[in-house]
Amino acid sequence: MTTKPLKQIHLAAHFPGVNNTTVWSDPAAGSHIDFDSFVHFARTAERAKFDFLFLAEGLRLREQGGQIYDLDVVGRPDTFTVLAALAAVTDRLGLTGTINSTFNEPYEVARQFASLDHLSDGRAAWNVVTSWDAFTGENFRRGGFLHREERYGRAEEFLATAHELFDSWDDSAIVADAGSGTFLRDARAGAFAHKGPQFDIEGRFNVPRSPQGRPVIFQAGDSDEGREFAASDADAIFGRYGTLHEGREFYADVKRRLAKYGRTRDQLKILPAATFVLGDTDAEAREAAHEVRRLQVSGQTAIKYLEHVWNRDLSGYDPDGPLPDIDPETGENTIALGRASVRQFRDPLETARQWRALAAAKNLSIRELVIATTAGQTFVGSAATVAEQIDTLVQADAADGFVLVPHITPGGLDAFADTVVPLLQERGVFRSEYEGTTLRDHLGLAAPRAASGRRAAAS
Repeated sequence: MTTKPLKQIHLAAHFPGVNNTTVWSDPAAGSHIDFDSFVHFARTAERAKFDFLFLAEGLRLREQGGQIYDLDVVGRPDTFTVLAALAAVTDRLGLTGTINSTFNEPYEVARQFASLDHLSDGRAAWNVVTSWDAFTGENFRRGGFLHREERYGRAEEFLATAHELFDSWDDSAIVADAGSGTFLRDARAGAFAHKGPQFDIEGRFNVPRSPQGRPVIFQAGDSDEGREFAASDADAIFGRYGTLHEGREFYADVKRRLAKYGRTRDQLKILPAATFVLGDTDAEAREAAHEVRRLQVSGQTAIKYLEHVWNRDLSGYDPDGPLPDIDPETGENTIALGRASVRQFRDPLETARQWRALAAAKNLSIRELVIATTAGQTFVGSAATVAEQIDTLVQADAADGFVLVPHITPGGLDAFADTVVPLLQERGVFRSEYEGTTLRDHLGLAAPRAASGRRAAAS
């Protein structure tokens, strides 16, 4: 009888600038804009030998009732600026940024990521996302927004175009032979021409091929379109689920789609986001987790969140009281602008019906209901318990690893690095030292071949 080899766990750290878990009112919490916060967070992740740090992106501050949503962390530093600065104070940690494909252009984004990959010696990664609302579009000259099918169509062509730009330079394009005076092997290096429904561009890409060839590509999306997009062209996908069963279903579904695109199961990593709360004992951790959730979902937050579904001003309701007896206001205009959660409730009347049934069955107040319905994948317990929980899910093919989101920034990762990581190392499922230098090395992903290599293989 053969035993299945232990899978190696991939771990990453999300600096939660787009606030959905941060307890900013905690005395231990620090700035989400000061560079020192990013440095502390990144160095902790690197000390723990994590694969990468992840930055989300917000192109406009979210609003509710026409005012900035003040429970967010106000401020969205530019992703490329922060990651480039972090490249100078870290050595091995991958640097992953979310960059929007709806309101950017392929040439600019490809140039920025190729530059970041050079600056970091091969540690850059791009989380490709689309933007779904006209509210964000108002910040851009093009304005407006694209319907769902068009967004993914643009994203697919955007990524394909960026790949053409990355691959317009061969690995061996630069000769730099002082004796002969030859710098470029082929003076046509960087030439590209792309004509498609979304982009019609032609010229020369001005950044030589970077250490990874192209950045690692991430896709965030649980929808069918998102899963298909990831299976066709991504190196890793983020997911959101809360149970072993849901995780295994998602994992199996996405991995199954790879064969259609001539890809193998190990060419796409599945890395769900997860929060965690640690304690000296499991009981202590559960008590702390209960308090954390109440801090994350204050009474004010609960009312604001409920307004996403009801699409009404509910400020007069008691968060510790029952759900409103009025129905949600349906229509195109929403009270909450720029909130991703709004689009999750495509049938607000049905959502309200389900929530009323849940609240009645469990005698939940508004705040208690929001706490119950917004819980994601969370690891709670002593360091030993959390290490076992993570290892169990990975070995059961519910994930290849996790993107950890602490509720305190920037020091919330410290205890995990000091207590859980050593236990995973003892189990033989997590590295004790980096074995490579690039993010592709950390993730076990092969570097893509340059254009010349693919042309030779096809000839």
